[in-house]
Amino acid sequence: MTSPLRFDSFASVSGFAKDLPLPDQAAIDAARARQAELTKPPGSLGRLEDLAIFMAGWQGDAKPAITSAQALVFAGNHGVCAQGVNPFPQEVTAQMVANFEAGGAAINQLCGVSGAQLSVIALDLDNPTADFTESPAMSEAECLDAMRRGAEAVDPKADVLILGEMGIGNSTVAAALANGAFGGAAADWVGAGTGSDAAGIAHKASVVATAVARHAATSGLTQLAALGGREQAAICGAVLAARAARIPVLLDGFICTAAVAPLHVADPAFLDHCLIGHASREPGHRHLCASLGKEPILALDMALGEGSGAALALSILRGALACHSGMATFAEAGVAGG
Repeated sequence: MTSPLRFDSFASVSGFAKDLPLPDQAAIDAARARQAELTKPPGSLGRLEDLAIFMAGWQGDAKPAITSAQALVFAGNHGVCAQGVNPFPQEVTAQMVANFEAGGAAINQLCGVSGAQLSVIALDLDNPTADFTESPAMSEAECLDAMRRGAEAVDPKADVLILGEMGIGNSTVAAALANGAFGGAAADWVGAGTGSDAAGIAHKASVVATAVARHAATSGLTQLAALGGREQAAICGAVLAARAARIPVLLDGFICTAAVAPLHVADPAFLDHCLIGHASREPGHRHLCASLGKEPILALDMALGEGSGAALALSILRGALACHSGMATFAEAGVAGG
């Protein structure tokens, strides 16, 4: 069946909300019943039980499995770097993309051990978005094009999708998106990023406050265009394509989570199939997770990006499904108490 998801206007993307595939309640009920029969005290595997039931609902199978895991890292450059918000030059974005492609980054190693197929998509690195303190970062057409490219990168046969990003200046972009979506003071959302000192953090907060005030009349996907970057738009497109294919998503940390904040504003149901891989060290991430009503799977004091925390969380998800589908029931094991 052809997906109703289209990227010809913000209105058509928002209209996809009425056609969202939903989790399979029968599979959820059957998975929950299986958990009650496994050779363990009820609830003793904690969050692992919840993750298995979550996966059952989206796969429509009481015994879900991960045969194919896809990881996508989107990279973009940002006009707001003209404001001096980052200690590194924008050339580093392309250099890190080359490092990903050569297999030399943390995400390459973590995808290897967790069993995910990694692809890196560079989005017009020689054409940064506009400086959002002066104008919208992207036009509607530019934003939709990046969303489409993100959606087209998704393998509809994947069992789970890991999302990550790379882009010099994008911790400032993330803070602006989170601040624009959920309010508060800009300083509540701004952190060190790739190594800003106290003065640099204060400057970032001032830049974010200026941008959010300039684009205060925007919301949802319009705000994504005003304050986001191409990699954030691509992440949103990938999330929507995954939903159309009923693929659960593992978001990475602060920047990746902030990227989808405009989708939450447009309709919170857009993110029902998404999990957050880890709690970032960036101070705004805790507020962001609370605003989205989602609890990260891991908390390891990481703040790298690249999808690294989500790739680690994939191993936890695999463990949850191994226990759920591989453990014996009390009846199968001949153990009393079931």
